[in-house]
Amino acid sequence: MQAEPKKSLVGEEYEVEIGPVAHGGHCIARTSEGQVLFVRHALPGERVVARVTEGEEGARFLRADAVTVLDASKDRIDAPCPFAGPGRCGGCDWQHAKPGAQRRLKGEVVAEQLQRLAGLTPEEAGWDGTVMPAEGDKVPAGQVPSWRTRVQYAVTADGRAGLRRHRSHEVEPIDHCMIAAEGVSELGIEKRDWTGMDSVEAIAATGSQDRQVVLTPKPGARLPLVELDRPVSVLRIDERNGQVHRVHGRPFVRERADGRTHRVGNGGFWQVHPKAADTLVTAVMQGLLPRKGDMALDLYCGVGLFAGALADRVGEQGAVLGVESGKRAVEDARHNLAEFPRVRIEQGKVESVLPRTGITEVDLVVLDPPRAGAGRKTVEHLTSLGARRIAYVACDPAALARDLAYFRDGGYKVRTLRVFDLFPMTHHVECVAILEPAAKGA
Repeated sequence: MQAEPKKSLVGEEYEVEIGPVAHGGHCIARTSEGQVLFVRHALPGERVVARVTEGEEGARFLRADAVTVLDASKDRIDAPCPFAGPGRCGGCDWQHAKPGAQRRLKGEVVAEQLQRLAGLTPEEAGWDGTVMPAEGDKVPAGQVPSWRTRVQYAVTADGRAGLRRHRSHEVEPIDHCMIAAEGVSELGIEKRDWTGMDSVEAIAATGSQDRQVVLTPKPGARLPLVELDRPVSVLRIDERNGQVHRVHGRPFVRERADGRTHRVGNGGFWQVHPKAADTLVTAVMQGLLPRKGDMALDLYCGVGLFAGALADRVGEQGAVLGVESGKRAVEDARHNLAEFPRVRIEQGKVESVLPRTGITEVDLVVLDPPRAGAGRKTVEHLTSLGARRIAYVACDPAALARDLAYFRDGGYKVRTLRVFDLFPMTHHVECVAILEPAAKGA
């Protein structure tokens, strides 16, 4: 006998007290029946009317938006962005919170993930609990930092550029993104007709005037003539196989960090905040303290940001091996690091390449894995190499905490943890953990 479908609770409203912040840009509340709500557009301690956006009777939790604030937190402000709010643009999570409160909330999330997934207190992780803003991000009340050097616009059926609503394919048309960097805003993407396009990504390089637009057409659509307010190069993503093709201009942009220029091709990965690359290199190098002659690994190395910084510091007697899975990123890394004969870049997945190298001993390791983290197998391999110090750069505190637990199992402890707010207005945060063999401090 077929079970009856469970009743959807979408649209139901509950008056609730808002509890602590949770990972993902929402806070936790409970209905009077005890069902868990993940509530966006709320702040801890508030009393709100929450309207369900996802979920059904009997579900483990429901998702909801705070549609009416009955008792506001002192940390609440009116969202500066006219496109923020329940059911609107999903690009930001904390437009309704003061900047200092946003950083405090992010710190609470990092602390909770460390405790729950790694059993670590902030003190045990060598962290004072603060989340540092990037240089220049403290702006007057009512303004927001314009930091996002890469913005992926979705396109409506009638060709308007916008951003996707939270957990939705629906597009919120916009005429300006407040967190977009000046170099992106000045292109005027929002003013143009993008009929036939599925998405338009705008890239404004840091440290050069390079501007790039990456177009993804709908199946069978013709590319528009791209005439924007500033000169740009144009790339197209093949909707059938995801390959990137140059339409006109350079297939890369030039990014500056650590006193060097880095080529980043085909819309490849680079830190989005203009100060992020330098901030992270400084934190990693201060934590590792490389010495002349060191042998170092840079895993998930992208276009070679950390590999270049390491090569600079370990000198001609040292050596650096970078590992990266993306073919174009490997080509760029080899180009960017061509001046260093003692740097080698291998292409492939870290978990496959690392055992093949035959390396049994290293002095230093940097790893900057994707959002899912490095995983137990890779961490176990790294702990067998006897590195003096390991720098773990993490964009997801949950993945970081899981991997720190694996490192502990392999005999490494966290020496210091630094947390940076490189994604203002969103729930994202960047961490740099420095690890060393636990026996050293025993």
